Amino acid sequence: MSTEVIIYVLTALAGLVVVLTRLRLGREDGGAGRYRVSSPLLNVHTVAGVLAMVAWVLFLVFPDDSGPGDPVVGIVALALWWIVAVTGLLVLLRWLPTRGRHAVEASEDSWSDGPGLSVLAHVGMLVGVLVFTWGYLTAAV
Repeated sequence: MSTEVIIYVLTALAGLVVVLTRLRLGREDGGAGRYRVSSPLLNVHTVAGVLAMVAWVLFLVFPDDSGPGDPVVGIVALALWWIVAVTGLLVLLRWLPTRGRHAVEASEDSWSDGPGLSVLAHVGMLVGVLVFTWGYLTAAV
């Protein structure tokens, strides 16, 4: 499988992570975990994710000599993807165990039992962004 195909597949998966995170945590109950994710953090994740997706897809599909295919668009898209990855890792903090007399149990939801889906999505996002960065730096895309 070529590097370009891998990057396109990871781009689609990254978009899916952004949308599903918003759907899962944007509800009133705030999703599963020990803590609620703050609205500003979720909003940063969503807005940066949508902007990153638009900029990155434009960068990938347009030729280098066009405005959307300009290397600066790729750099902006990568910066936004890094913001998404870091905020996604911060979203994972809601699963950190608590200790003590007043510690609360983790709440569950219908999406999964435990943090597995969130860990897969957000660690996968980090790996994807590393691949995007490597692809950009080596001119594979």
